[in-house]
Amino acid sequence: MPGATIVEDLEANQGGGAGAPPSAEPPLGPGGGGGDGDSQPSRGVPGRVYFTGIWLALAAILMFFMALVSAYIVRKGASNDWQMVAPLPRILWFNTAVLLLSSWALETSHRAWLRDDARTFRAWWGVATALGVLFLGGQWLAWREWVAAGVYLATNPSSSFFYVFTAAHGLHLMGGLAALLYVLTRDWAGLRASGGTAAEVAGIYWHFMDGLWVFLLLVLTLGR
Repeated sequence: MPGATIVEDLEANQGGGAGAPPSAEPPLGPGGGGGDGDSQPSRGVPGRVYFTGIWLALAAILMFFMALVSAYIVRKGASNDWQMVAPLPRILWFNTAVLLLSSWALETSHRAWLRDDARTFRAWWGVATALGVLFLGGQWLAWREWVAAGVYLATNPSSSFFYVFTAAHGLHLMGGLAALLYVLTRDWAGLRASGGTAAEVAGIYWHFMDGLWVFLLLVLTLGR
């Protein structure tokens, strides 16, 4: 789960504990686009290394899912056994709205970060984290709905891809959720001392996973 791993390594190398001195540079926001890594802590690995790392990780994840989508398209077009044995669970649309709201909550926490408002930052970051948990719970309910209808992984090629897409995305999202929880439990002084790099890396990963899910849902819907 690259999202959580990168953030944990970041905090360990930057020494962003409660006793670390505040950065002299303006802090980066947790979810915005200031990922150029110019703000560096007083010691440890420069922030730009972690931004490079997260973008490389996201490129690898994107390649993985594009390979799955390509397999989906080829399998659908090259077979005569493809059929939708059940409509997509309606809760998927609710889950999508929940995930998009979590990205909005992260952006709201970003604005609180720029104001140096610790209480509001943590409140909205916590909302985003809770919405992420709610999304995963909703995905589980979607699985339960199909299982109750007698649709399983091996029922049909179309159902197989549904389970593979949602499971693979859910596992990667759990990595982002672990990163959000990690940032949420850090002390404010440590976050400010590290220039907000940990929060921004986590935010980039989370927004990417949100957009990836929207793309996968469109593939599943249009591919019917």
